[in-house]
Amino acid sequence: MWHSCGRYRIADHFKGKDPITRKLFQAFNSLVRTFGSSTVYAQKTRIVFQTRARFAGVLVRKNRLEIGLWLKRRREHPRLYRIEFYPPNDYVHRIRLARLDEIDRELARFVREAYKVGRQEGPANERRV
Repeated sequence: MWHSCGRYRIADHFKGKDPITRKLFQAFNSLVRTFGSSTVYAQKTRIVFQTRARFAGVLVRKNRLEIGLWLKRRREHPRLYRIEFYPPNDYVHRIRLARLDEIDRELARFVREAYKVGRQEGPANERRV
């Protein structure tokens, strides 16, 4: 897998950004941690969440976050702004977060499923959060 070597800090992603982005990130990080432990680290252009594999990525924009969640199936939802297909059976679902109230039960369902994909637990079950 391609990678670039370098040392990046999570805090650097928030320089010059609206303070809401840091609050959104902290709330998203707390949501992820409700499903178990994960490693969070900064890359050059994003912040990544990983268990056995990366399952979520965060792009910090001026006044919002753009979240990418790796799932093994295509999910439809009005809050998704893009779904990318990576054959044979991988999908990255993109969600924008601009307000704290968008970190809700619907987002939690997506994150739970992505977390299981990152743990390589096999097909995720649709259980309620």
